[in-house]
Amino acid sequence: MKKTLLICFLSAALTGTGFSQLTAPPDGGNKKAVVGERIGITDVTIHYDRPGVKGREGKIWGQLIHVGYKDLGFGTSKAAPWRAGANENTTIEFSTDVKIGGQPLPAGKYGFFIAYDPNECTLIFSKNSTSWGSFFYVDAEDVLRVKVKPVPLDKSVERLKYEFMDQTDNSATIALLWEKLSIPFKVEVDLDKLQFESFRRELRGERSFSPGWQSYHQAARYAADKNTNLEEGLAWANRAINDPFVGEANFQTLSTKAEILSKLGRTDEADTIMKKGLPLGTMQEIHNYGRQLMAEKKNKEALDVFKMNYQKNPDQFTTLMGLTRGYSANGDYKNALKYANLALLLAPNAQNKTNVEAMIQKLKDGKDVN
Repeated sequence: MKKTLLICFLSAALTGTGFSQLTAPPDGGNKKAVVGERIGITDVTIHYDRPGVKGREGKIWGQLIHVGYKDLGFGTSKAAPWRAGANENTTIEFSTDVKIGGQPLPAGKYGFFIAYDPNECTLIFSKNSTSWGSFFYVDAEDVLRVKVKPVPLDKSVERLKYEFMDQTDNSATIALLWEKLSIPFKVEVDLDKLQFESFRRELRGERSFSPGWQSYHQAARYAADKNTNLEEGLAWANRAINDPFVGEANFQTLSTKAEILSKLGRTDEADTIMKKGLPLGTMQEIHNYGRQLMAEKKNKEALDVFKMNYQKNPDQFTTLMGLTRGYSANGDYKNALKYANLALLLAPNAQNKTNVEAMIQKLKDGKDVN
């Protein structure tokens, strides 16, 4: 009996049937890899296998990687593109809707293929992400095709890889690099649209009460910074201040509401709100608000803010510098010089001291320090 079981075991091991195989590296020495990054609030993840050049320089593109579509002699496809990697499907997944090369692609997981051509490659995003390689490729399952130009590389890349490059807040270029060729494609997201959708969704869940006013303020602050969806931002600002459970009237919530009101052209209301908010601010918050007014060319209003900050926090380097900048912006170099000299005595480090000395020299020369 024991002899019979041993024979069955050896037979199964040799034929690969009846028992699961032990974990081992992929066939052919290829390496499995996962690469991903976040574009805006969109997660992009690529799973692929990394073949090596292995001394085949000059024999990869157009030879090992066939041009266009080909009958691979296995599977059901008679016109298969390249599987954009080795072994099973290369897959790419997007957590939200995106644009590839300017064309829309819904959120989801896709099998990724490339029809290689030395002049113009065709990228293929297939709804079939579970087949093995491109042996069973069916063009009817294509969701999107995008044409891109391959780019020669100066240095050879031994193992195929995907890299994210040229990132911005709402886009990135993903490039396949192997041997002396790069195949890049641009991924873009509608960040503002996605961000507002996310805010609306989250503020109907746990974030509506945790961590408190900060969630509503974050959403309102985004609307103010982007100068978009201002009415919706104002509603969130009001919740941050007045919500019966989490609302709090503080410098941050009130100043954000005032900024949105100002951008909506409701300046009288904005001024009233800021009069309530300013006394609640820290020294640095008030100083920063004064600098913001200066950036908006509201120099008289900025000087009033710097004066108030000095009265609240006298003889501090920050408030003295505020008065220096405020008086200078309004052309009163005499008073600006007075407060710059006082600030110099309180400079917290060598760099600040050097900066104040430069300001003092400018004021002596009759020049604005801002």
